[in-house]
Amino acid sequence: MTTASNRPKVLRIGSVEFAQEKWAKLSEIADVIECTSRTREEFFQDLAGKYNDIRHITRTFASVEQTGRFDEELASHIPASVVSVSHNGAGYDQIDVDPFTARGIQVSNVTEPVEGPTADTAVFLVLSCLRNYQEGHDILARGGWDEKKCGGAKLGRSPESKVVGILGMGGIGRAIRDRLKPFGFKKIIYHNRSQLKPELEAGVEYVSYDDLLSQSDIICLSIPLNAKTRHSINKEVISKMKDGVILVNTARGAIIDEKILPELIKSGKIGSFGSDVFENEPHVSPELYELPNVVSLPHMGTHTTDAIRNMEEWVVSNVETCIQTGKVKTIVPEQYNLKV
Repeated sequence: MTTASNRPKVLRIGSVEFAQEKWAKLSEIADVIECTSRTREEFFQDLAGKYNDIRHITRTFASVEQTGRFDEELASHIPASVVSVSHNGAGYDQIDVDPFTARGIQVSNVTEPVEGPTADTAVFLVLSCLRNYQEGHDILARGGWDEKKCGGAKLGRSPESKVVGILGMGGIGRAIRDRLKPFGFKKIIYHNRSQLKPELEAGVEYVSYDDLLSQSDIICLSIPLNAKTRHSINKEVISKMKDGVILVNTARGAIIDEKILPELIKSGKIGSFGSDVFENEPHVSPELYELPNVVSLPHMGTHTTDAIRNMEEWVVSNVETCIQTGKVKTIVPEQYNLKV
């Protein structure tokens, strides 16, 4: 039983939209401190001062504007008392994990709550690209739906003759698979760092990376962004894909070398591009998003009240579990072997 003198302190960086009740419950066993630091420099000063005995840190994606990246420099200012950093998001590319691992600090992210909403977004993008819905909408909005059938939008394609390739079969990749199956695609294949167990594969086929590139009519990107995957989808890799491939990205924008996309889309090498994420958000080149066969969204994958609430509550659960057991609920893969 914690007392007022030994209750762990939790530093909350970033606002809470919907999980106030869950945070209030955490306040029964911990002291929750709102981060008021306005700049990175001020944050460093506060870590050495008023935050020098915190044990847990939570952060939001938007809080990078407040503190900057959680990189090696920031890790060097973290008080020795800190045992965990809990990030509100599936992608945690704003955190350089290695310097925190070196300090023995656990890093957690959000897993299950993001899977469904992100996969829903991927399905929307796949179908929109297949059927040229965005082009049809743009024609209608410009007043171009006259006597031409469907306003003259290009004929779309149906799922039954198409192979879907999912690059990255983690929780989000599997949720994309499950949502696409009922549409009756010819086949769904995947590539992962390693082949999944049959019960997790759920009937889809594991293939090599090169086979996924060459066989897929539609490629859904569902891999994390890190030093190895940044610009891993580049001109050379895309040259191995089918002509007219549909490329869908709900992972992170910088996985693709974005500057090469307009040329490859205009040439027809990429038949359609659907993306919820971009390399330099919120800045996106009009040369890309104004193309008729590009379906673009402003990072809306988890933009629902339910998803945000579930994500916020998951962050609290990571802290709560760490307080109670010494281990966060969902440690990031890079730290699976971290001894705590």
